[in-house]
Amino acid sequence: MLTRDENELLCRVGPGTPMGELMRHYWIPGALCEELPEPDGAPLRLRLLGEDLTAWRNTDGSVGVMQNACPHRGASMFFGRNEENGLRCVYHGWKFDTTGACIDMPNEPAESNFKHKIRATAYPTQERGGLVWVYLGCEAPPPALPSIEANMLPDGEWYVDVFMRDCNYMQALEGDIDTCHVGFLHSGYVDTSKIPPHTFAAYTVVDKAPRYEVADFAVGVMYGAYRPAETDSYYWRIAQFLFPFYTLTPTGVLGLEISTRAWVPIDDTHTLAIGMRRTTRSRQSLTGEAATVLEKKPQTTDWYGRHRYVACADNDYQVDRERQKTVGYSGIRGITMQDQAVTESMGAIYQRTNERLGTSDVMIIRARRRLLEAARALRDRGVPPPGLDTPEAFATRSGGVVLKRAANWVEETEPLRRAFVQHPELSRAILGGQA
Repeated sequence: MLTRDENELLCRVGPGTPMGELMRHYWIPGALCEELPEPDGAPLRLRLLGEDLTAWRNTDGSVGVMQNACPHRGASMFFGRNEENGLRCVYHGWKFDTTGACIDMPNEPAESNFKHKIRATAYPTQERGGLVWVYLGCEAPPPALPSIEANMLPDGEWYVDVFMRDCNYMQALEGDIDTCHVGFLHSGYVDTSKIPPHTFAAYTVVDKAPRYEVADFAVGVMYGAYRPAETDSYYWRIAQFLFPFYTLTPTGVLGLEISTRAWVPIDDTHTLAIGMRRTTRSRQSLTGEAATVLEKKPQTTDWYGRHRYVACADNDYQVDRERQKTVGYSGIRGITMQDQAVTESMGAIYQRTNERLGTSDVMIIRARRRLLEAARALRDRGVPPPGLDTPEAFATRSGGVVLKRAANWVEETEPLRRAFVQHPELSRAILGGQA
């Protein structure tokens, strides 16, 4: 468990906090490109790392992100006029370009040079793989975007899924690096007689208490959770945490799956989950839950109104108690919603002094420690966070694989973990229904 001070350091991400400052060194995926569909269109309220921002698509097609409060007297720029390569405050007409420069101040005398003294806080942006990336840091020039393979696929080959979660980013993220819960929350009510033998699915349902090994690498932590497969082999589920908030889950076949999720802190108590994946990724699970289509609410324009599911805490995530007794371990439909229910049920920020951690939590423990160590190193000694000058270190894959029992799992899987490599020799038939 963590101390109260450690938990605060880990979870608080606003301006001036150690973890917030660490995250501001990285590019942040903050919105879908389609949320700003047209030049000179309606602005978007955008909250990232506790900062209230306004985003807009400029006349030239570029994306601007600036402070929400107009530097004049604080009116919201969300109500601004998006026109002629700038965003104009409707209160007194002050207009700002994407760099934050005030380019027009019509309520001041024509001879005044006051506008040249005014700058709004504005942030660089890039678009890639359907996402608007925002750099909230102060390095000039900013670092390169991380080489996340799932965000670098050709058009037509990628898919992005986004949803909001009402809790701190870390407890949401921890669900993705906790592989043993799959055998309970997502597939605890599986008829083992219907599972094809000698498949990943069979190995998973037979042994629900895998053993774990973890290994640090340049930009995060990797774990291998292994179970007996055949007499001379283990089934390994291999996945990663990447700085500052990315996860690669162990679903599918290692070498074939291209998928990454970002757990982007909106603020301390709300998280934007952005899933990036190749469109050909397998979506079937032991129970079929992965294929469940979850209904979303209509988008609203408030700070927390984007990418909301209909099932939520207010309706107990539409839990079906009869289903829980007969066909579904949790009674909640859909893997995403099952995870949402348990992580939000911990509260907005779980107080980790109350935890009692076991051997299955070794990956969670290590990921927390890496984040805490990096935040302290930046705060106390000015040590840059990992990966800023090595974007290629983020190019990795995760998934399942069967290895000989004597094999070194880190060394043996290195070729399969390489991104941007084709593996025509591999097949998803080994899954047997396991996502």
